[in-house]
Amino acid sequence: MVVFGNVSAANLPYQNGVLEALSSELMGHSSFRVPISSQGLKTRTRRRTAGPLQVVCVDIPRPELENTVNFLEAASLSASFRSAPRPAKPLKVVIAGAGLAGLSTAKYLADAGHQPLLLKARDVLGGKIAAWKDEDGDWYETGLHIFFGAYPNVQNLFGELGINDRLQWKEHSMIFAMPSKPGEFSRFDFPDVLPAPLNGIWAILRNNEMLTWPEKIKFAIGLLPAMVGGQAYVEAQDGLSVEEWMRKQAIPDRVTDEVFIAMSKALNFINPNELSMQCILIALNRFLQEKHGSKMAFLDGNPPERLCMPIVEHIRSLGGEVRLNSRIRKIELEDDGTVKNFLLTDGTTIQGDAYVFATPVDILKLLLPDSWKEIPYFKRLEKLVGVPVINVHIWFDRKLKNTYDHLLFSRSNLLSVYADMSLTCKEYYDPNRSMLELVFAPAEEWISRTDSDIIDATMKELEKIFPDEIAADQSKAKILKYHVVKTPRSVYKTIPDCEPCRPLQRSPIQGFYLAGDYTKQKYLASMEGAVLSGKFCSQSIVQDYELLASSGRRNLSETTVST
Repeated sequence: MVVFGNVSAANLPYQNGVLEALSSELMGHSSFRVPISSQGLKTRTRRRTAGPLQVVCVDIPRPELENTVNFLEAASLSASFRSAPRPAKPLKVVIAGAGLAGLSTAKYLADAGHQPLLLKARDVLGGKIAAWKDEDGDWYETGLHIFFGAYPNVQNLFGELGINDRLQWKEHSMIFAMPSKPGEFSRFDFPDVLPAPLNGIWAILRNNEMLTWPEKIKFAIGLLPAMVGGQAYVEAQDGLSVEEWMRKQAIPDRVTDEVFIAMSKALNFINPNELSMQCILIALNRFLQEKHGSKMAFLDGNPPERLCMPIVEHIRSLGGEVRLNSRIRKIELEDDGTVKNFLLTDGTTIQGDAYVFATPVDILKLLLPDSWKEIPYFKRLEKLVGVPVINVHIWFDRKLKNTYDHLLFSRSNLLSVYADMSLTCKEYYDPNRSMLELVFAPAEEWISRTDSDIIDATMKELEKIFPDEIAADQSKAKILKYHVVKTPRSVYKTIPDCEPCRPLQRSPIQGFYLAGDYTKQKYLASMEGAVLSGKFCSQSIVQDYELLASSGRRNLSETTVST
């Protein structure tokens, strides 16, 4: 996703190899900085070195999640690895990819007594949650990452690592900008005194700015089949886009325009005419059926250090290994079509007892051996394609006032969600200047545009949200610097009829497994889906222990590395 340096991935020469660009995790990031006075620089430096951060924003206490059915199910799955019989000879499992799916796979395999070897192509952890520090010490990320109460496996993971305090919970609200009323917002506030789904129903009924009462009633009637039909009904809607389903249920187009354009872009970076309705229904089900399902938290700092490193430390404490700068060039096969080893770009070959690919699906497809490509399990992957997205960070010369300590839905044509990270995140806190992090989506028509074009377009949209504080020509708030991170292939595009193409974690090739949010699990393309896929992958390997241990083709006492 990333090519290092101040260039955009879209501008890389194609002949350098699509594989090189994609296996860098398909991202380009670049930056621009406006010179500011030396006094301004000194002020920034003093803030960075003055000691503990003085955070004035107040976070909400962690919600009670431990007694929900989904949390308990996730906890039980986690416990099954720790309580599994210790293997006589631990399996050496080679895992490609150190995003959340790969880290989760390695973590739970280590919990089960096995020895994962995690290979990361670049020198930064996290995959789609990677981040980098610039010359001023400021971080910029691949995306604006929100941790929901309805993420039971992610919440369990934080608890297992002892880092629950690194989540900054916000008030239980969803806040939407009002394009028809520049500078104003509309809120859906979920009362804590009511259980689910009453708290969600109350939030919808109390908001009269976005939907009229007739529209609310028609929407509720349209949702009845989903509420009655349950999961079977939800899965059957995979063949319809959000727009098609809404019209089939006689729900006014204005409901889609007012609510579901923003929701579709937030969930999968695409518009309702493309997104599968199954995705929306799954999200609504989690948000409405769990009291704290839609409650949001921000990580208190950059994801590689605050989330990924604790997982790495846990893996290493149990005998596992994590290697950076270890890019895979080829999956080499035995005569019987099983994996012989992973060949790295530096000529190193790495062998193990089992192999996992936890990269984005686009990288997997590029590295699939030719003899595997016609196997139906792998051939179905052709329909799964990563969606482009752009993440924008803008540092302003002043503290913006028309904002909240929360995630905000922009409802603009070009932007999805955004947040003033100088308020929402302890590590990024700044009492004097705002840093807006914005998701630019849909991005397909913009991914090859220059960063200055993207910033200009972003500023025009921000002018509508901050009419008193931001002008497109910077005659009001001025940009100190910005970073643009382009991801031409992010999470898989959740379009209609792609659900049957999502693979199980256990492949038909003995000893070869997959992990990633595109693999089969109920949380689709999300951080929760990535973590759960890693647990399912680990579960499959643990279940296959006897088969893998008795194959006789691997040295079960140590991973073989040769050059």
